[in-house]
Order: sequence, then structure tokens, then C-alpha cells
Amino acid sequence: QVQLMESGGGSVQPGGSLRLSCAASGFTATPNCMAWFRQFPGKEREGVADIYPGGGRIHYDGSVKDRFTISYDNAKKTVFLQMNDLKPEDSAIYYCASTSRGLCGLVPSWFNYWGQGTQVTVSS
Repeated sequence: QVQLMESGGGSVQPGGSLRLSCAASGFTATPNCMAWFRQFPGKEREGVADIYPGGGRIHYDGSVKDRFTISYDNAKKTVFLQMNDLKPEDSAIYYCASTSRGLCGLVPSWFNYWGQGTQVTVSS
């Protein structure tokens, strides 16, 4: 069974940086799509970035574009989210996700594998 294990969350000051990692296991092949989502308190999960690990397209939500970078290490089967210039409004629980389906995008319902989530808090 596919499992995703997230790490790298924590507390930082505005303008700081964090790098989230999500190690994947159980894939029979390179996944077609992996993504990062985040969930603010009392709100629905929303997309941050997605990537085709085998190469190709990368997408970012407009709120994080030019600040966050998603990448995938095929050897380690790990997806990363480098977060720079963090803002208080970035504070959320961040989840990595993958799908065995032939779709890729920032739509939560398209993903059938999820990590446990890691808390990111940006405050003074």
C-alpha cells in the first residue's frame, strides 16, 4: 500500500524559510502526480503545488508562486516543498498527496493517498 510520510514543519518568523519533505513508499512505479495541499483552521483543504515526478509540468497556486518550489527526488521517492519568504497567512497544516489516477492538479478529490500532515506556523 502507498504510504506518505511528511516532515519539516515547524515555527518560523515572517520572511523565514522551511523545507517540507514527504517520503513515499509502496509505489510500483514513479507516480504520475504528487502535490502539496494545506488546510487552514476551519477551512477546506486547498492546493499549493503539484508536479509530475517523471518530468513535465509544475503548477503553483497564485498565493505561493515565486516563493515556494516543489521538487521530486526519484532516487529517494521524496517530494519537497521549499518555502521561502513565509508569511503569517501561510500558517496551516501542510499535506502531501499522490494519486494512482491519471489526473494531476490542485483538486483534493483527485488524490487517493495522503500524508499525516505537518504544521507550519509563521508568526513573530
